[in-house]
Amino acid sequence: METPVYLFTGFLEGGKTSFITETMKDPNFNDGKRKYLVISCEEGEIEYSPEDFGDNVHFASFDDEQKITPDRLSAMQKRAGAEIIVVEYNGMWMLDRFYNALPESWLVYQEIFVCDATTAEIYNANMRQLMVDKLTSSEMVVFNRTTPGTDKMALHKIVRGISRKANICYEDTNGEIEFDQIEDPLPYDVEADLIEIKDEDFAIFYRDMTEDFAKYNGKKLRFKGIVALDASLPRGSFAIGRHIMTCCADDIAYRGVVAKSTGSLNLKTRDWVIVEGKILEEYSSLYQARGPVLTVTKIEKAEKPEQEVATFY
Repeated sequence: METPVYLFTGFLEGGKTSFITETMKDPNFNDGKRKYLVISCEEGEIEYSPEDFGDNVHFASFDDEQKITPDRLSAMQKRAGAEIIVVEYNGMWMLDRFYNALPESWLVYQEIFVCDATTAEIYNANMRQLMVDKLTSSEMVVFNRTTPGTDKMALHKIVRGISRKANICYEDTNGEIEFDQIEDPLPYDVEADLIEIKDEDFAIFYRDMTEDFAKYNGKKLRFKGIVALDASLPRGSFAIGRHIMTCCADDIAYRGVVAKSTGSLNLKTRDWVIVEGKILEEYSSLYQARGPVLTVTKIEKAEKPEQEVATFY
């Protein structure tokens, strides 16, 4: 039987403990009958007061990420007899540690990132890798302690620079919630007869295409990229894409799509070319599954762009 896990992430003094406390006191979440286990992975200014919760809520903690293992998590659950798990995760620990340690029956139902609006930009500037780690898989982002002077567009851009799927909301100092209504248009016209992707927009294009391919299926595209030849592809086919950096130099990776037809060009790996063609979902041996395949109608050699590595900002 699956054990639901509600994962709260964010940085120290960001408001996670208060948010979890409010959630646990909400009868729509905690019905007072099922048993809950709240696992804390850091000590902040505010601590949990077990007497404020029912006898059905139990607490456990980790002070070292190396101690998070499937056996320890399962033992905590067994001691508490818990049916639902709530985790307050340490913002300085990478999420892979937790996800790789999940017991087989545990399933993350929801991941929420809670952040102090007054320090979000500082964390993003100085700890970008940790910010990306937490925002990439979050389904909900809560910026608390907002005021009438809060630059919500700046906060919106932080999230959208990493994830286009997360819902965003702003909680003011009175506890009032406002959901993000900022329109987030793509920097190109996805309804155009020919969608032209500028060099500086490739990372945004690639992420949007992989998250919502139906939007692009059957469309004509034009963009610049690096050729990558692969022995698994049939003659005349190649990969075309860019190196993309999400947060820092350590995570730069080549991302591209399969393309068919090299025309009369004799292509080599690392050649820069401009391609134009129709993209469709097809099976490819490179993917070992169905995926985006570009049937090239035009191709020409090109100079590398001023910024070779594509970014989101």
